[in-house]
Amino acid sequence: MKKEKSIEKNAKIVNKYLNSKLKGNPKSLYDAASHLIVHGGKRLRPYMVIKSCQILGGNTATAMPAASAVEMIHNFTLVHDDIMDNDEMRHGVPTVHKKFGMPIAILAGDVLFSKAYQIISESNISKDSTVQLVSRLAKACVDVCEGQLLDVKMAEEKRIPTQKEYIAMIGKKTAALFDVSCSMGAICATNNQKDILNLSNFGKNLGIAFQITDDLIGVMGDSKITKKPVGNDLREGKKSLPILMAIKLSKGKDHKIILKAFGNPKATKNDLKNAVDVIQSLGIEVEVRSQALKYAEMAKKSLSKYSGPAKTELIDLLDFVVK
Repeated sequence: MKKEKSIEKNAKIVNKYLNSKLKGNPKSLYDAASHLIVHGGKRLRPYMVIKSCQILGGNTATAMPAASAVEMIHNFTLVHDDIMDNDEMRHGVPTVHKKFGMPIAILAGDVLFSKAYQIISESNISKDSTVQLVSRLAKACVDVCEGQLLDVKMAEEKRIPTQKEYIAMIGKKTAALFDVSCSMGAICATNNQKDILNLSNFGKNLGIAFQITDDLIGVMGDSKITKKPVGNDLREGKKSLPILMAIKLSKGKDHKIILKAFGNPKATKNDLKNAVDVIQSLGIEVEVRSQALKYAEMAKKSLSKYSGPAKTELIDLLDFVVK
């Protein structure tokens, strides 16, 4: 409860700052750019930027431009993801391209991307720190693009990827922005490269734990909470860790039940329920959770030398993400 209040409090501050930066003409362009931001999101990445700055003695004001830049990049990826996947809803509202049309949506994504770098370059920190922030964020953006294409290629291929390939993909597609959130927060507070590396490793491992847990929810989550049909990722043929493990571990009849639902848009509710039941019976949930906990423990080790309220809040966030 205390953790959620801390996240909400930070989200309000970040939202106010974001809204002040996403104004301009033509108005429709900025309405589109801020559409997803206005309609939800926990602002986990800005939270991580701010807390990573505070753990090293920095403050919220110093971290705010970097925190907002990361959130703009995150929303840029969401706009483009929704276009690529032709999704119609996000955060319970129409996606940007559905509400504003494809040309404005693409431009809105480009504005978010460009504004992120504009905000960093205009922030009141040293030139050396600004260069580091720009360099790190640019690399993270490249990683996200590479990870996204790896994910697309995995979906297209008949071959079932290895667990190592899956971790490499989510390490880029998802964990890169968690990693850069923490390293940018650290850069806002210090030039000590060891501290920056520690926070970077914390973010990366938290990001991997986050995606593994999210993928588990995608297969076995309660549809009342997730707002997605049971076994949604199975029907879509998503090669997530729990599904990879289930396909590799299942035998005979169980294997056929999973494959009947996997990547089959015509799979019935019953087909999906049967497949999910098989996956549960194989003990996949326990194994996947243990993998997420392994990365969570590595994340915790990266913060072992630090103390104080910001550390407590980062560890609470990690526990929340995994549980």
